[in-house]
Amino acid sequence: MATLTSQVTGTALPTVQLQAMTATQSQATHMPLRAASVPTSNKLPGIDVGRKVAGNAISTAPALNTPSFEHRMDTLVAAPASSLDVRMVVAFAALASSIVLAVSAVFRYRSEKTLAMAATFGQKCSPLQSTSSPRSTVTKMEMAKEIVFNDDGQALKRMQAGVDKLATCVGVTLGPKGRNVVLETSFGPPKIVNDGVTIAGEIDLEDPVEAIGAKLVRQAAQRTNDQAGDGTTTATVLSAAFITEGMKIVAAGANPVQISRGMDKTVAGLVEKLKGMSKDVEDSELAYVASISAGGNMEVGNMISTAMDKVGRKGVISLEESRGVENDLYVVEGMQFPRGYMSPYFITDTERNQVAYDGARLLLVDKKISSARDMVGVLELSIQEGFPLIIMAEDIEQEALATLVVNRLRGSLKVCAIKAPGFGERKTQYLEDIAILTGGTVVKPELGMNLASVGAEVLGTAARVEVTKDATTVVGDGRTQEEVKARVRQIEGLLNEATTEYEKEKLNERIARLSGGVAIIQVGAQTETELKEKKLRVEDALNATKAA
Repeated sequence: MATLTSQVTGTALPTVQLQAMTATQSQATHMPLRAASVPTSNKLPGIDVGRKVAGNAISTAPALNTPSFEHRMDTLVAAPASSLDVRMVVAFAALASSIVLAVSAVFRYRSEKTLAMAATFGQKCSPLQSTSSPRSTVTKMEMAKEIVFNDDGQALKRMQAGVDKLATCVGVTLGPKGRNVVLETSFGPPKIVNDGVTIAGEIDLEDPVEAIGAKLVRQAAQRTNDQAGDGTTTATVLSAAFITEGMKIVAAGANPVQISRGMDKTVAGLVEKLKGMSKDVEDSELAYVASISAGGNMEVGNMISTAMDKVGRKGVISLEESRGVENDLYVVEGMQFPRGYMSPYFITDTERNQVAYDGARLLLVDKKISSARDMVGVLELSIQEGFPLIIMAEDIEQEALATLVVNRLRGSLKVCAIKAPGFGERKTQYLEDIAILTGGTVVKPELGMNLASVGAEVLGTAARVEVTKDATTVVGDGRTQEEVKARVRQIEGLLNEATTEYEKEKLNERIARLSGGVAIIQVGAQTETELKEKKLRVEDALNATKAA
């Protein structure tokens, strides 16, 4: 084992050889199914009919719990129309396009411009004369697929039945007087939920064709949840109404492709109408918005409003399950990420089982540290000047980690080792964010930097660092505020170019960690069943408030 200078001594420990595990993955190739075209009649002007379908769907859908479309829109955005935020309009557009997507999948395959379907969907319910090459039939499937034709119209009726069953179960939760649904679970107690997408995800129909119809509507609800975070029940009910009204028009001989185009135009008109009604939501209205989505619970509304006030509208607000029966809110100042200490021997506060240092210096390394020899210079500097040292690297080999532990236990070194958050490129970005916050420099071998030769010039400075088993919190000393603001602007530019929701979520997390901290809402309840239901309500309220 490599040893330090005379100022840092340690007992030699054996080196542990680590073997990388390898895994193999099997891949199955699937051949596409070709669908033949079947001409249909076109007795009605499809685009105008499509507009009528959308209007009829909107007028039909409210029959469950709410008296008007405007009232249902209030439920969708969790606020009156006068408080509607422009950003929520975008979410409605995503909702509407999801509905059109589901309806198009039902109707378009009977048009003259038939689209090729995916093998599973096409083989189960395509009303077309399908052909497949000998090679395409030799796909890796565990069971044969059933082909259902729509010669007598029964296939579409069965699909619509599946849509209606799912919409009926989900629709009872719609509006301010919506009721709950009890879900049986394979393990543990049953769930009592009021969330549309959760209910839709638990519904499995025995009839395979009915199941396809249910999946189409479930897709609309799931996409709405991904885009807006709330309004999934409204999306489900509207989808079912669109399909029901569309079936009537198709039965009368209308062209389904033109019907879909008419729906698209109607959606565009609705979005423009909503933009004209919308306005920015004031901070004083956030509690009201959140309480509506939480079923009129002002306690939850005020808690979410307070959390946003402390961390900002773009801040990170996470939900946790409390061990008690009361709801609670606390804010973590500084930058927090889900990485804890690499050894419990670094703990300084045994009561809280955490490492806590004031005025710590940070060594940030974008590679694995294999030998303690590479850290000798920085470790000696820490001992000479007496400052605590936080080492954050991709990983630290056992031999190097043992050296740190031994010297920490002997009291000659105040140190803690942490694995860097994230993986790959995201890990590098997180390290650079921490470097900006603390005024340090990330040691990158690809830039010609050698860990063994660096000194105090690369070390960052933190007012306080707290490390638990699962998380690390770094509080800056305030000397890098301008650099932090510039970094936030840079990340906001990346946010505007992001194409996936996951990427946007991670960029928003980085902005929040740099900007002001993380708020954590702990949800409490008497029983586990009540806890799950309350947590879903709070989650919906939080998403609706963020959208507003």
